[in-house]
This record gives sequence, structure tokens and C-alpha cells, in this order.
Amino acid sequence: MSRESIEFGLKAHSQALFVKAGWIRDPYIILGPDDQYYLTGTTPNPDDPRQQTDPLNIGLGKESIVGEVVQVWRSADLIDWEYLGTPFTLDDRYSQSDNGPEDNRNRIWAPELHWMGDRWALVHCPQGNASFAFAQPGIEIKGPWTHPMQGKFGVRHDPSLFKDDDGTWYVLYGNTLVQPLNEDFSDYTGPATRIDPAGSRIGPDGSSISRIGHEGATIRKIGSKYVHFGTAWSTDRMRKGSYNLYYSTADSINGPYGPRRFVGRFLGHGTPFQTRDGNWWVTAFFNANVPPLDSDGIQNRDLSETAQTINQSGTTIVPLEIQIESDGEVYIRAEDPDYAIPGPDEAQNFQAIIQGS
Repeated sequence: MSRESIEFGLKAHSQALFVKAGWIRDPYIILGPDDQYYLTGTTPNPDDPRQQTDPLNIGLGKESIVGEVVQVWRSADLIDWEYLGTPFTLDDRYSQSDNGPEDNRNRIWAPELHWMGDRWALVHCPQGNASFAFAQPGIEIKGPWTHPMQGKFGVRHDPSLFKDDDGTWYVLYGNTLVQPLNEDFSDYTGPATRIDPAGSRIGPDGSSISRIGHEGATIRKIGSKYVHFGTAWSTDRMRKGSYNLYYSTADSINGPYGPRRFVGRFLGHGTPFQTRDGNWWVTAFFNANVPPLDSDGIQNRDLSETAQTINQSGTTIVPLEIQIESDGEVYIRAEDPDYAIPGPDEAQNFQAIIQGS
């Protein structure tokens, strides 16, 4: 998209914006303490020629393009991105042993950057490589990296961090467990708590499913509510349908959480973030078994045959409507109509869970 189109779209806050080309999954954007936006995600190694020859590589299996480094970009406006290199590689992880699946060895998935008050922290997976690492003090993202938990971090799929209002930090992982950290980040202070949404839905095999999804979980505090975001395929079958984002809310980080609600189609493993004007957006990316679909008529298309999306390869951001209702409940939904409506392939019936319910 042109600079003019993105500038207009950021102000309008009504349509999805393609803000950066380049192969990426799980794009993560955060507004840093220096008022700059930072972007990272699952990426290839910088010199991998398949970025050009195989731009729709799905990132899975032996042909995966996923690399062994964390790449980072910085931007003042979400339009022009300055490349900051690869400040973290597999050599910087705590343990050099990896007992995970062979296809995922020597790869870094789903990195996230979190500002800890005086330095950056990084978390990433897959489980066999999972790290919780601190950069050197200061705004620059650089090593040598330290590992405050040493070997206590544990095997963690899609780890994330959340800071509560009282200053307590939590590790999130799986889909979804939360576990509190002590003040010096050297250990957990209690057991992990599972935070499933209330109720259940019927799975493809006829059994009940109570989890919010299977990966890509994060928490945001909006108003007085803890908002738990999670990712699942629309059909609740792996790589069938659209890769979507859902949420549930609670008055306590440990729950109980309310019913599972729909954020948006094609927004799986998206990062909800605020721009400096206070507007909410969520990241989106290409995750499909076939090339991107034309969005014309997408709201009525059944995508259950295989994994499908309208997202191009690269980083897209989608505006979110977020309202705090009179009872404190939080309503969240994608603003762009192509993302806002559950498709015909959606396994859960969201008609009974609407704004104001």
C-alpha cells in the first residue's frame, strides 16, 4: 500500500492495512517507551533465497522457511520500517539441547518483545527451544542476553508475558495457562492456572471443547476486565477453514472467564496493540494451504475444505472496535467487514453472543 493509503487508513480506522512486505508469521507489534513501534515475528533467516522463490511457504514441515534468528524492525509511523538486524539467535537461548520434533529443531517461532522498565525481554518457542531472556539494560535490543529463570522457565508453547496493575508479571503459554513470576524473575511464585472460557462447544468428533483455541494466547487489561485472546481454526480442525481470533473476559487474571466470543476471521495469532492515538489494532498474516483469496464475497464463502485466508504474505494490521459497556463488560470486534463476520465454516454459533448480551 502507498504511504498516502496507510496514512489515511490509520486515521480512518475502518479497514485492514498492509503495512510491510516480507515473509512473516505471528507478527508482533509493540509501542516502545521511546514512542517507536517495534515489529518482530516468526521469520526466515535474512539471507534465505526462498523469501523470493517461495513467498507462500506455509512454514511447516521439512520444507519450512522458518529460521533460527529473531529479526526486529522499528518504525515511527507504521509505514517506514528500519531494520534492526538479528539481535537474538538460537545461540542466545539458555539451553542448547532441543528434544522437540525434528521438523522444528533449529528454528525460532513466535518471538515477542516486552519492555520490563529498564530493558527488553524476549520470549519465543517452539517448546524444545523456548526462552525467556533479558537484553542488556537500555532501549537498544542487544545482548549479551541473560536468562533470569535459568532452567526453570520450562517447556512452553507460544509463551507470552503480561504485567498486572500491581506490578506482578505472568507467563502465559499453551492455550491457556498463566503462572505468576517473582520480583526478580528467577522463579514462579505459584502453580499454573488454566483459564478456559465458560461453557463449551461441540468438536468435530462430537466431544465437548472448552478451551479457547490451541495457540497464540495473550492477555490485555481493558477497563477493569482481563481480556484473554486465543487462536483456533474456524472448524476446530487443524488447517481447515480460517485461522481466527477469539476472546473471553474476567474480573481476575485467574478467572473465572466468561463465554468464548469472536474477534475476527483471519486474525489467528494476531497481536492486539494500541497506536499512540489510543486506537486498537491487531496484526494479521498469511496462513493457508492455498494462495490468498480475493475478498469479494468472502463473508459468505465456506472455507472448510482447507486452510484459507485473504491475507497477503507480509504484515497486515486490522482495526478493532473496542467498547466498554455500562456493566464493565468489553465488546471487541474487527472493524473491517471482511474480518468482522464469522464465516459459514465457523464451528461455534455466535449469534447468541452479541454486543450488549
